[in-house]
Amino acid sequence: MRSTRTAALALAMAIFAAAAQAENDTLLAGPGVAIAQTENGKVQGFVRDGIFTYRGIPYATAARFHDPKPVSDWGGTRPAMTYGDICPQTAVNPLRNFMFSGPHLTQSDDCLNLNVWTPSISDEQKRPVMVWLHGGGFSGGSSIESYAYDGENLSRTGDVVVVSVNHRLNVMGHLDLSAYGEEYARSANAGVEDLVAALEWVEANAASFGGDPENVTIFGESGGGAKVLTLMATPAAEGLFDKAIVESGTVVGMGMTLLPPAATKRVGELTLENLEIGANNLQKLNTLPYQAIAEASQKALDQTAQEQQIQSVMGMGIGLAWAPSTDGSYIPAEPVGEGFPGLAKDIPLLIGSNMTEWNTVFSLFGDIYGAQTDNRNTWFAEQIAEKLQAQYGDATGAVTAAFASAYPDRNPADALYVDSFLRAPTLKTASLKADQGGVPVYNYLFAWDTPVLGGFAMSYHTSEIPFVMNSLTLTETAHGNGDEARALANKMSGAWVAFARTGNPNVSDLPDWPAYTRANGATMIFSNQPEVREHHDADLMQLLNPATEF
Repeated sequence: MRSTRTAALALAMAIFAAAAQAENDTLLAGPGVAIAQTENGKVQGFVRDGIFTYRGIPYATAARFHDPKPVSDWGGTRPAMTYGDICPQTAVNPLRNFMFSGPHLTQSDDCLNLNVWTPSISDEQKRPVMVWLHGGGFSGGSSIESYAYDGENLSRTGDVVVVSVNHRLNVMGHLDLSAYGEEYARSANAGVEDLVAALEWVEANAASFGGDPENVTIFGESGGGAKVLTLMATPAAEGLFDKAIVESGTVVGMGMTLLPPAATKRVGELTLENLEIGANNLQKLNTLPYQAIAEASQKALDQTAQEQQIQSVMGMGIGLAWAPSTDGSYIPAEPVGEGFPGLAKDIPLLIGSNMTEWNTVFSLFGDIYGAQTDNRNTWFAEQIAEKLQAQYGDATGAVTAAFASAYPDRNPADALYVDSFLRAPTLKTASLKADQGGVPVYNYLFAWDTPVLGGFAMSYHTSEIPFVMNSLTLTETAHGNGDEARALANKMSGAWVAFARTGNPNVSDLPDWPAYTRANGATMIFSNQPEVREHHDADLMQLLNPATEF
């Protein structure tokens, strides 16, 4: 009798649970929310103005310094309405101010998560998928370090699926422990492995979010652009994306080239020494506070740079920053060395940088109030001439002439800030890509001057992102969100979407944009009146950056 009653009770409970789950799913699928099915289980997002949004979806899990592994399936429906934890970091963003701000989120090792924006999860369309890789070098940043990264409006205006990704950074993503056992064989490139795992998740789940897993574009700015170049040279990523966009990401030692094993292994060795950890007790790394590991590894970076006399990627003395390792196996060759890697031959590339890029950031952002009252727009001609002479010395005449030829309609004082640190290697990268004779490469230069606060910041590093993401309403303090800004954002985001859709960025409201070649040097210059010019700044770049052959 007892067994009969127990069985009946169990059956009743099962029926009740099933009914409750069905009712729960109905509630979750009601107004303002949306349930999507992933390979690991259902996720609950929300809908705002027609765009379905999912935040903090786990795509992998990883023990410290180990390869990422698939996440376990979850039962029921997992909430995906808040951003997940971001990966541990100590980096302070130099642009953390009114022009570059985002939410402050919790850091933890449990940070391998991503965000998705899509116009539909049920219409069975195959939309292009655009996977955004954040900046911050390989040391800091997150998928939402800036509100400009929000993919909602790009998804809406472009009818695309937008994905942004968190992945391991700095010592947690790139500490080379390969000398201490097979389980650490790829630890120097763990952060890149995370990105590959994220792309594998996209391939497996894109269709559930209205996306086409066979039409995936990776795009990123600064460190994100460097990650795009790195993935183009990573065999494990081959076939997981179809197009690539690099924004301000061409840096020798951090994207174009990476770190040699001799350096990364020495950093690993010295980090363990600094932590007083031997080869037989590496498990201590699993329980040490992140800050202790970060401090020990930063000391190791400095020690290695001094020992091996490694030049800083910024060209300011001796220094070593985190980056993946060209280890000969996981990343067998430099992304942009003597040529472009063969495995990227069939990947169309869109690549560019900003006109004043780093120079306004480092020279003017430290005193924003002072910069408003003392800048290129307030100087007399005599002051401009004095400043040009102080900066360029004997080359002043040649530089000012080349600048006037490249930019005849601009303030002569702008020659003080024109960038060559990224522009010249961007041209080199585009040339090497074009040399492959495969699919096209397109080059751009963002030269729109922000009008806010007297216009002192011009086209600073990161300033193009709200235009590419069409996220102007979230970042108004950076650009003013006026009519001219909105018009340019529609053009730029439209070009990026067109490229993601077809591999060609040409759209009706832009001039014809030819593919770049060494012969034509074609560059789309994005300003209030976009135009294409050929070799327009070649002489200027040669003067400012003679070490880079492009």
